[in-house]
Amino acid sequence: MEIQIWQIIALTILSAILIWDSISTAIFDAKPIFAGILAGIIMGDVATGLAVGATLQLMVLGVGTYGGSSVPDYITGAIIGTVFAVTSGQGIEFGIGLAVPVGLLMVNLDVLARFTNVYFAKRVEAAIERLDYAGINRNVWYGVIPWGLSRALPVFIMLIFGENIVNIIVNNMPEWLTGGLNVAGGLLPAVGIAILLRYLPVKKYISYLLIGFFAAAYLAIPMFGVAILGVAMAVIEFKQNIKDSQKVVVANAGVSQEGLLDGEYED
Repeated sequence: MEIQIWQIIALTILSAILIWDSISTAIFDAKPIFAGILAGIIMGDVATGLAVGATLQLMVLGVGTYGGSSVPDYITGAIIGTVFAVTSGQGIEFGIGLAVPVGLLMVNLDVLARFTNVYFAKRVEAAIERLDYAGINRNVWYGVIPWGLSRALPVFIMLIFGENIVNIIVNNMPEWLTGGLNVAGGLLPAVGIAILLRYLPVKKYISYLLIGFFAAAYLAIPMFGVAILGVAMAVIEFKQNIKDSQKVVVANAGVSQEGLLDGEYED
């Protein structure tokens, strides 16, 4: 099966819309399964799109871009995997095998998109100082352009030149570029987490933060185990808050009763 021009255009637009959705409205909630289904509709094979997207969905369960981190973009991978699974006639396994390197390639482009948006963020800050509301709105909208291009451009190139272009790009990226992007990708989560800690009630829950750090850094507990530990501590904190609230209610009720006995509330 040969891919049609209108399908290439539709899939390119779809890749841009999905990344815009993931950083704004989250209608599709940035799920590969939805990307696979939509790509399957465009390609006329919803079953294949669903199978590819659902398989990739299992690979991102519990994975999030917290703290500014970049993770493999299996949403774009689901689009490309669905397309070549349908057009090549080699089945779902072939599409999934191609989707994985595509998702890994998108990590580097995701970092580039984040860097590019720093320019527009600075323009927004300057517009805020001038109280230029039109400038703020305009530059916020300009900021979505790099995000859209970071997905739409590679999808368009891959659909035009075929699946071999993916391996060519991945294998021939210069070491200075991949090294720089890896360093940047490692710094972004640290910076993002530092920003999050700036606005979280760290002083109140410093003991929980230290427990989590100790578990991850010194005990080498996997992140899933740290997450379970976090849930357990959250449950303990929640129950303690309930007990404290009940004590306050009982204390207030006691004060009210004493007031009635002393005649303080009589007319």
